[in-house]
Amino acid sequence: MSDSGPATSNGEVWRLGQGRHRAVLATHNSHKVREVSQVLDQAGALAGWTLVTAGELDLPVPVEDGVTFLANAQIKARAACQASGLVALAEDSGLCVEVLGGAPGVFSARWAGGHGDDGANLALLVDQLADVPPVQRGAWFECVAVAVFPDGREVFAAGRMPGRLATEPAGDGGFGYDPILIPDGMDLTSAQLAPSVKNAISHRGQAWRALAAELAKLGL
Repeated sequence: MSDSGPATSNGEVWRLGQGRHRAVLATHNSHKVREVSQVLDQAGALAGWTLVTAGELDLPVPVEDGVTFLANAQIKARAACQASGLVALAEDSGLCVEVLGGAPGVFSARWAGGHGDDGANLALLVDQLADVPPVQRGAWFECVAVAVFPDGREVFAAGRMPGRLATEPAGDGGFGYDPILIPDGMDLTSAQLAPSVKNAISHRGQAWRALAAELAKLGL
């Protein structure tokens, strides 16, 4: 999913922690910054780090031309690492629909043709699936998080939140396709869940907690 989304506003500084390790979170999308910050705060992860964002450092936005979530996350992290000289953390994520063969997938943010138009993307998907019966509305959110070091080392982790698609969007929390995915074991869409509940089960929460654990294994 492209990071060309709602940018952090001028003067709004997102920093997580006051640790000895400094890293850049390679995104200009304020929604992702907020959710990643919440996930890491809630888990007590990366407590030894201070995170700044690509938007705060005014880093260029790379072209995401990968065909997998891992490839696009690597593109973002490698570009931010090279431009800043810092350890760079990035993610790529999206919605995968079973009846569409896993699409929109890496094209989730531009499913309707433009970049980052959540409303248009959601409306198009709802229309495309209008006649699909409940038994065939399986889908999942997927996320891959990556850390790239200036010395060339790379670490990554993945997460997945399976569920089913509602026939109409519901809820105003989250962003992207959150209003249409009902996670397994839930009766509410991802957009209707409290942030703490969503982060505990989400693809993004899983991926970032796992990445933090991998970094901890490196003594960081």
